[in-house]
Amino acid sequence: MIQFSLVCDRGHSFDSWFKSTAAFEKLNSAGMVSCSLCGSDRVEKAIMAPRVTTSKKQAPSLKSENSPAEQALKELRNYVEKNSDYVGTDFVKEARDIHDGNSPERSIFGEAKPAEAKKLLEDGIPVTPLPFSPKRKSN
Repeated sequence: MIQFSLVCDRGHSFDSWFKSTAAFEKLNSAGMVSCSLCGSDRVEKAIMAPRVTTSKKQAPSLKSENSPAEQALKELRNYVEKNSDYVGTDFVKEARDIHDGNSPERSIFGEAKPAEAKKLLEDGIPVTPLPFSPKRKSN
């Protein structure tokens, strides 16, 4: 789409959008473009810099860590890593050992299959998924 500044034979200025320059020329030569103020069909393009829009909007960059959501996730990750022990794939065993008193009570994080995490919850062992992978497993 392109926006043109137009002027009629009575000096009224107005803007209108067209699919292309060719579309404007075709409609104007057929008398189908008229002044929005007086209705005159004697219209021509005024001197201007045309505004062009594209149909596709550019997607925001996913690499930016400046969004509030990315910053919050980064802060959460830093907090968990600073205040918890990473136990890796031993998470389920270690969570059970802590719950049963066979291992010292502390905050841990690690990896578990969804079915294993569900079983821990069913057994009364509080766990929650984290929205990130350990740094060792991310790029």
